[in-house]
Amino acid sequence: MASNSVSSRHFILGLLAQQPMTGYDIKRVLKRLSWLVGSLSFGSLYPALHALKEDGLVTVDVDAQEDRPSRKIYSLTQSGRQVLEEWVNQPTRSNPSMKAFVMRLMLADNFSQAGLITQLHQRRAQVATQRAALEQRGAAPDYKVNLGRRLALDYGLALADTELDWLDSVLDRLFEEPLPMEGVQGG
Repeated sequence: MASNSVSSRHFILGLLAQQPMTGYDIKRVLKRLSWLVGSLSFGSLYPALHALKEDGLVTVDVDAQEDRPSRKIYSLTQSGRQVLEEWVNQPTRSNPSMKAFVMRLMLADNFSQAGLITQLHQRRAQVATQRAALEQRGAAPDYKVNLGRRLALDYGLALADTELDWLDSVLDRLFEEPLPMEGVQGG
């Protein structure tokens, strides 16, 4: 079964695979990246952490502090690592959003080198297919006379070209000299 997106559940597991964190730590990471991957509200973050704990995928250690509220530090369990690994090894759906792709990239430390290369090749094929579809749409008469559609089409083509160039560059680098990836599974 292909993974349709990066759920907040899997993204949180991926962040906790990098290091134990408090809910506030996770929220800070998400806030710094909100322009790229969207945001997760405190109202949905803490229920997600609670559900992960109930499912045995994370543990919580309470760090008592003087003059401040205690901190709840979440850590990944072996079951959590297994769920994350299963998700990482799933192929992506045929047309994932850029947000889902970027979120998977941010969790690249959880991929083997071969798994990362596979993900990048899949994305390259998807973007090339999308670009070809855009070109085909651009040949339609209404795209030639409608300024708004033409501009949107040109923008989409420019994004696709840039992403294809980036993917080719990263894949070339990975084949020439493996990237140093701390904590990569099976890498």
